[in-house]
Amino acid sequence: MTRFKVGAQFHPQQCSMKDLRSGWREAEGLGVDSIWTWDHFFPLYGDPNGAHFEGWAQLAAMACDTEHAMFGAMVTCNSYRNPDLLADMARTVDHISGGRLILGIGAGWFERDYGEYGYEFGTKLDRLDAFESALPRIKARLAKLNPAPIGALPILIGGGGERVTLRLVAEYADMWNSFGPPETYAKKNAILTEWCEKGGRDPAEIERTVLIESEDVDRLDAFLDAGAQHVIVELGAPFDLKPVQRLLDARS
Repeated sequence: MTRFKVGAQFHPQQCSMKDLRSGWREAEGLGVDSIWTWDHFFPLYGDPNGAHFEGWAQLAAMACDTEHAMFGAMVTCNSYRNPDLLADMARTVDHISGGRLILGIGAGWFERDYGEYGYEFGTKLDRLDAFESALPRIKARLAKLNPAPIGALPILIGGGGERVTLRLVAEYADMWNSFGPPETYAKKNAILTEWCEKGGRDPAEIERTVLIESEDVDRLDAFLDAGAQHVIVELGAPFDLKPVQRLLDARS
């Protein structure tokens, strides 16, 4: 079997902070390559007003609670923070962790977050334009910060938009994340490769990650055949890590 990385994403909703911290510590103990949360302000499913926690504060805690796994938000919403501030936040959390942070970022989509927290939702094109403007600012600020990040601080861009998002991945990202099914993932992966070739970039420079649900572990081979190199399982509370263990067992 093709060698691949394994990750776990903990949904920070309908649970306690103790649950989250226990979950990502358990994942670290299993030997995962990466641990993730998301960047929203309200639950995405279940009770819409249930318990929920902010993402970047979690990342600071995750930096302290783990020692080996890379970690990040899958993905930070570009609209919620000034790009230069976000770069500084990322650099700081990277230092807390000893150099293990991944800066996952996307254009944003969850309208309730925008409305209740006072951000302008606009159109999809508005959010993509803002995202495209933010990416060079983030990279420029990271290059100026003193001290610089300890780790590589790779930028992961999430999304599968074929005309804009994948072009931005080819230009700015070190990692790319999208979803299944495998057939769709394979199509998007091929389009990303085309954008890399158009821009003169080696497609192999971009690590391909995929976010899957627990039941999709049974389709592991199909995702690997579609080009995935890093398979990340979504986990809702209560956090059952059996699907993560299955992935780890499959690659051993």
